[in-house]
Amino acid sequence: MKRVITYGTFDMLHYGHINLLRRAKALGDYLVVALSTDEFNWNSKQKKTYFSYAKRKQLLEAIRYVDLVIPEENWDQKINDMKLYQIDTFVMGDDWAGQFDYLQEKTGVDVVYLPRTPEISTTQIKKGS
Repeated sequence: MKRVITYGTFDMLHYGHINLLRRAKALGDYLVVALSTDEFNWNSKQKKTYFSYAKRKQLLEAIRYVDLVIPEENWDQKINDMKLYQIDTFVMGDDWAGQFDYLQEKTGVDVVYLPRTPEISTTQIKKGS
């Protein structure tokens, strides 16, 4: 079984998120989504989410492409997650291109950056544009 993981806040879930999850799942058989906790978003990213972690988790678990949702509590957990969940492929949007290449070297996972859906983002939704 080929396992894929992606990370994100997934606040104000929209079709760009769904596109990313669909394409990530297509790269394997089992998709793990590491969802940023409210504390991690606030303390490390200085982001306040519209929806709580529990509500964002519930939304993600309802999506057919997602097999498991785990908490993302800090920037440094990725290597441990790769081992713990026996991950084969790490996926992120291409706005993070190059920033996680070290995972391939340290864990042997494939690192894939998928193009984002250009006409939608949570930031655009919050700005009302």
